[in-house]
Amino acid sequence: MERPVFLLRYGQLRLNERNISIDDVMNAIDNGEIIEQYPKDFPFPSCLILGLSIKNVYIHIVVSMHDEKIYLITAYVPSTDKWESDLKTRKGGNK
Repeated sequence: MERPVFLLRYGQLRLNERNISIDDVMNAIDNGEIIEQYPKDFPFPSCLILGLSIKNVYIHIVVSMHDEKIYLITAYVPSTDKWESDLKTRKGGNK
């Protein structure tokens, strides 16, 4: 079952700034993997997904879920300044 994705204003601004399309985000969500979970985030738990954009560029997507809805918080291209080469492991510890 496909879940609706809601784009929050902050998320839309970040996508525009970073030249990431909603198609990039949807592709990465559909084919990506959860690499971190944030169960204490408010108002809903969230997670970090690593996936491929439609241009085959790795991106990170932060989403929260509630009542079968997915809320896009932000998306960005991870930097090896902050992430190990696997783009799954933070340098210097967790969130």
